[in-house]
Amino acid sequence: MHQFLSGIQQVGIGVCNATKAMHTYKHLFGMDVLIFDDEAKASLMTQYTGNEVRKRRAILTMNLQGGGGFEIWQFQDRVPQKGIQVQLGHIGINATILKSHNILQSHNRLSKIEGLLVSKMEIGLDQKSFFYVTDSDDNIFKIIPSDNWFQKKEYDLGGVVGAVVGVRDMDKSLDFYKNILGIDTVLYDGVRVENNQKYHIIGLSKKATGKGAFNKLLGDVTLELVQILNTKAPKIYENRFWGDCGFIHLCFDVVAMDALKAHVIEQGLHFSVDSNNTFAMDNASGRFCYIEDPDGTLIELVETHKVPILKKVGWYLDLRKRNQEKPLPDWMIKMLALSKVK
Repeated sequence: MHQFLSGIQQVGIGVCNATKAMHTYKHLFGMDVLIFDDEAKASLMTQYTGNEVRKRRAILTMNLQGGGGFEIWQFQDRVPQKGIQVQLGHIGINATILKSHNILQSHNRLSKIEGLLVSKMEIGLDQKSFFYVTDSDDNIFKIIPSDNWFQKKEYDLGGVVGAVVGVRDMDKSLDFYKNILGIDTVLYDGVRVENNQKYHIIGLSKKATGKGAFNKLLGDVTLELVQILNTKAPKIYENRFWGDCGFIHLCFDVVAMDALKAHVIEQGLHFSVDSNNTFAMDNASGRFCYIEDPDGTLIELVETHKVPILKKVGWYLDLRKRNQEKPLPDWMIKMLALSKVK
């Protein structure tokens, strides 16, 4: 199978107050490393923002124990709209999946924080423990155990390893995520009945390949596809814009964008957005593209070109001048921790 993806780079979260969200997620989930904080116009995303160029602020924070980060996104010229109360199986990103190296500790710690709704511990179709956390903005996070880490510190949680995605046609969605994106290992496939709803749930994974500058940091990918079988599920972003409140996209780090684009075209699909050349985000840059899954859920694809290693002294790494598949040395990735969320 093709290996275009290096891991999950981030999940996009539309918020009303980016500064508040940045500090909240540092406190809750250890997202304490600041990769960029950028204010600009989202000029390439007009088809998803009412055919108007919108001003925005985007902040990327990460947890360097391993996994992807959060791209915290706020409109600057429009009041972000809140949507429906998301439930399992609604069409779009239902929840972001975070990993824990001590799930009991994570459950106990988060249960004590005011303003959070923390579910009871449950056993999934993979026979492993998990629980959900709903923050004060109604964003849902699924916490799962993991033994895949870039480094372990005292904090109980790592970064983003995947998402729970509501779909309308499981066969079409399974084909997309397996054959287009290459997330092709089936972890579990079953039916769950809860509160008079019947769900078809399939768990997919893609192990870290060792290829890509940040592959060791980003690690394994886990997706959970959920289809409601007995009712028609609403679409989370129906009549709202990309950038409105909630999970706006799931972003993958790409090793070879041209090759991935050719593969997508061969499969009869297309990128809905392609920056083509380098696009700057504060001190970072890269080529970014979007593709829609069969239900229109936005998948962002980023081929990183430049990353700040130590911004204070102007040390940046141009990844275009090195083998795209070669991982960065661990010490260099750890240098990112010098830029903290304050």
